[in-house]
Amino acid sequence: MAELHRRLNLLQASALNMANMVGVGPFITIPLILGTMGGPQAMIGWMVGAVLAICDGMVWAELSTAMPYSGGTYVYLREAFGRLPIRGLGQIIAFLFIWQFLISGTAEIASGAIGVRQYYGYLDPHFHGNTTMLAHLLPPFVCLVCVALLYRRIESVGKLAVVLWVGMIATMLVMIFMGLRHFNAANLTPPPGAFTLNRAFYRGLGAAMLIAMYDYLGYYDVCFVAEEVKEPRRTIPRSILISVVVIAALYMLMNISMIAVVPWREAMKSEYLASDFMEKVAGRGAAVVVTYMILWTSLASVFALLLGGSRILMAAARDGCFFRVFARLHPTGDFPYLALIILGILSAAASLFALDDVINVLMVVRVLVQFGGQIVALMILHRTGQPLAYRMWLYPLPALIALAGWCYIFLTAGAVYIAIASAVLVAGLAAGTIWYWIAKPPAPDALVP
Repeated sequence: MAELHRRLNLLQASALNMANMVGVGPFITIPLILGTMGGPQAMIGWMVGAVLAICDGMVWAELSTAMPYSGGTYVYLREAFGRLPIRGLGQIIAFLFIWQFLISGTAEIASGAIGVRQYYGYLDPHFHGNTTMLAHLLPPFVCLVCVALLYRRIESVGKLAVVLWVGMIATMLVMIFMGLRHFNAANLTPPPGAFTLNRAFYRGLGAAMLIAMYDYLGYYDVCFVAEEVKEPRRTIPRSILISVVVIAALYMLMNISMIAVVPWREAMKSEYLASDFMEKVAGRGAAVVVTYMILWTSLASVFALLLGGSRILMAAARDGCFFRVFARLHPTGDFPYLALIILGILSAAASLFALDDVINVLMVVRVLVQFGGQIVALMILHRTGQPLAYRMWLYPLPALIALAGWCYIFLTAGAVYIAIASAVLVAGLAAGTIWYWIAKPPAPDALVP
């Protein structure tokens, strides 16, 4: 009988998280984040985002060590809310998570593929403006290539994740090195009144944090493949904290280095900031090389997201909260091949939309059910007195900080995106309730002793 195997070690788990975190995000969102606050003071959003990611990472670490099973958030919500005295609540909330994941998860995967198209425009002028048929087809093609790369046993996937991670880290280190060599602190001077604490400042900070957290997303990717991790109660918390600290430090160094070379007013208008930066300091040839390296990191991100997402669908299907067919494992490769294929196709379709809309929708939709829901789930487990293998420092302070940060991002996202997220929530709850009373699935066995 096919089954999952625990083969991922700490290096591979951390590489998987970091590959998920970087991708094309920081290379394509620096102009956007500068625009949120009108200057380099927007880097505050990166700093506050790092604190939020660390606090939220502790929530993930505690939940994942209590329940080291594939599926991540799906399992945590189902188990925690299932302990409340409301019949079927755990299964309905778990269904709601899968409901929103079909939107936010495919959008997140698609965002990396869309970024490939934008940076490829630096290499090929015909792609500028995304007007050709080939330009529109490139992001879906990237999604399908990653499906092909993942169509193999997990030990091979783990090794491939490390290879992609090495290329990603090399790209960032090159950018940092060249930026520090040509560092001009005068380019970091903010405009007058940049730190006036008014309504515009706080709204801009919320928008900057949204973009920063989009770039940080992925520090928890290993939680979705927990059943394939060696010593999960030790490996998962360490991989999460290592990933957040390392990537946060690299982000800050890289972003400040780039803005110190390319004046922020010019950077705000750049479509290929990393390539323009490298052309400025080392010429067109070096910029082309770096652009190819950025495309490599984008491929690594889509790869990691598809891997984790396919395990979410598998876990839900295995418990009867999704179509059973998605729980099928490959007869010789022992991986959820149908879940992987379908997720790849849906992500390919989502990659046909505009990047800014994709990022905003995926972040705001995800806040309510996944991040906010998980924090509530953790508090439920603590209140029910369950013994937990890992305890966050200073509980519940980090969890409350994380909850406050996510609420702030949600409330400053704009009326349109708040409305979309609210509609997804209401529709998902209605669909989940109907599904529960029609399907009447048996309550799953408790996962926390």
